Amino acid sequence: MSDPLDVLGEDDPVRAVLRAERTGRRLLLRTGGTTRVPRSVTRSPASWFDSFPAYGDLAGIGPGAVVAVLGPMTATMNLFAGVQAHWAGARLTADPADASHVVATPAQLHALLDSAALRAGTVAIVAGDRLAPALAARARAVGVVVHHYYGAAELSFVAWGPHAGALRLFPGVEAVSRDGELFVRSPYLADGVADPAGWAGVGDRGVVDGTRVVVAGRPGAVTTAGATVGIAAVEAALSDLEVIVVGLPHPRLGTVLAGVLPPGIPIGEARRGARERLPATHRPRRWVHRARLPLTAHGKIDRAALVRDLAAEADVEAPDQQETA
Repeated sequence: MSDPLDVLGEDDPVRAVLRAERTGRRLLLRTGGTTRVPRSVTRSPASWFDSFPAYGDLAGIGPGAVVAVLGPMTATMNLFAGVQAHWAGARLTADPADASHVVATPAQLHALLDSAALRAGTVAIVAGDRLAPALAARARAVGVVVHHYYGAAELSFVAWGPHAGALRLFPGVEAVSRDGELFVRSPYLADGVADPAGWAGVGDRGVVDGTRVVVAGRPGAVTTAGATVGIAAVEAALSDLEVIVVGLPHPRLGTVLAGVLPPGIPIGEARRGARERLPATHRPRRWVHRARLPLTAHGKIDRAALVRDLAAEADVEAPDQQETA
C-alpha cells in the first residue's frame, strides 16, 4: 500500500484530494484547530465522498451553486467544502458577495454581517465552533439562510441544524453519551480512531436524546476563588448574548472570568443575565466590548491571544460587589 498523500504538501489541495479518490490513495491531513499542537489525521477519500450527497442535499449545493470558502484549505472543514463543491459541479469563488453559498466559522459570519457583505438569500454553512442561536437569528433577520454542523477532523460530520441549540444527527451517524462524553459511529471516521465496536470520540462533552445532540465542547475549565468553572457551560447559559468567556490571571483569586461582548449588547444587560442564570462563582467579573476578535489562521476565535490582549490592557478589575453578593 502506498503512503498516504500529504495533502497540504500539494500546490492545489482540492485537486490533490480528487486525484487521491481516483487512485484509491489515502489522505494525510493536518489540523491545528484552536490548539497550538497540530494533529495528523489519515482517512480514506471515501470517508469524505460518501457524505457528499447528504451534505449537498442539506445545504443545497449542486450544479450552478457558487461557493465561497472563507478560510484556508489547511482547515479540514474548508478543504472538505472545496472538494465537495467541485464534486457537485459547483463553482468556487473568493468573493462572498458573488456566492450563493458561504462556508464560514461563527467569527467569520459575524464579520460578514457587520460589513453587510452577504445578500439576502445567501446560504451560510457555519462550522468550526459553536454557532449561538442569537448569531444565527441575526443572520436570518437579513435574509441569510443558515445551516450549522458539529464535527471534528477525526469524526467528520456528527450533527446538523439551524444553530448549536438545535442539532440533529447527520444522516448515517449514530451517537451516544458515556459519562457525559460524546462518542460517534459512522462511515465517515478517520483511520484508527474507533474502538473495536466502531465508536470514536475526541473528548467533547454532550448529551444525545434520540437524534438530538447537545454539544457542550471540550472540558476546558478555570479555577477562580477556589471554584472550578467550565467555560462552555457559562457560554451556553449566556448564548443569547453572544458572549465569549475567558479566564484572566488575578493576583488574589488566581483567575477571574471575563465576558467579551459584541458592541450591540449592553454590559448591564449581560450582568443581569449572568445574575439570573448563573451562580456567583460562574459569573464573569470583568465585561468588555470587542467589535473584532483575534482569530486563528483557520478563522476560529484565538482565545489565547484574546487573554493576552485583555491582560495587557490593564490590571484585572476588582470583583464587582454586586457579583459577589
